[in-house]
Formats: sequence, structure tokens, C-alpha cells
Amino acid sequence: MKPLFRNIDCIELYVSNLDDGMRYYCESMGLKRLWKTETMAGLGMEEGVTEVVLQTERKEMSVDFLVNSVPEAIENILNAGGIVIHGPFEIPIGKCAVVKDRWKNEYVILDMTKGKYVTDGYGNVTGVN
Repeated sequence: MKPLFRNIDCIELYVSNLDDGMRYYCESMGLKRLWKTETMAGLGMEEGVTEVVLQTERKEMSVDFLVNSVPEAIENILNAGGIVIHGPFEIPIGKCAVVKDRWKNEYVILDMTKGKYVTDGYGNVTGVN
């Protein structure tokens, strides 16, 4: 069987103020700014493809797994005894859903079927390619 998860896309962390969070994680922890919207910022680590995404909308930490297709992944998850908590729903880069496995572990799955963020020289998101 081909693996359902391609990689851990990101770990989402709540911050009450995005600029303060970016200063803390970039200046104190050495992460680099990859992209930024009004409510989220993607930060990169020296090694790997996983991002730390700071966000101001939900006070929970979240693990997001990248999949090829959210609808297909949902089918696999349901067939294996998991459940869908929310979604699927559209996001700027594709589709997303919140799911739980049989042991009640909650996580996010997302695909990038619409492309990746396009940013300006400062990492501000200007569109999707």
C-alpha cells in the first residue's frame, strides 16, 4: 500500500499576536520567515520540509499532514475506523479536513491541489501558483 501521508506539512502553534510570535520564534529560536498572511505565518527550519505555522485563530496546537488528495484520504480514514470532525473545506492552496483516528487522536489533513503560496521579497503572500 502506498503511504497516505506524504510528510508532516506543519505544526500549528497559537500566538495572540503574530508579530510578537514571529519575533520570538525567529529571533530567539532561529526560524526563518517563509510566508505571512493577516492571521498566519509560516516559519522554516534549517533542515526538513516541515514548517512551524504561527496562527491567531485557534488556541490549540495542531499537526497537519500533507496528502495527495483530501477526499481520497478521508475515504481511507473512514474505512480504517477514523472519523471526520470538520470538512473537507477549501483553503487557498487546496482542501483541508480535521479528522480523528480510532484512538481519538485529532489531526489535520491537507492537500495542495491549487498550488503553493507565492510571496513577495518580504514573505508576504501575494497569491497561489
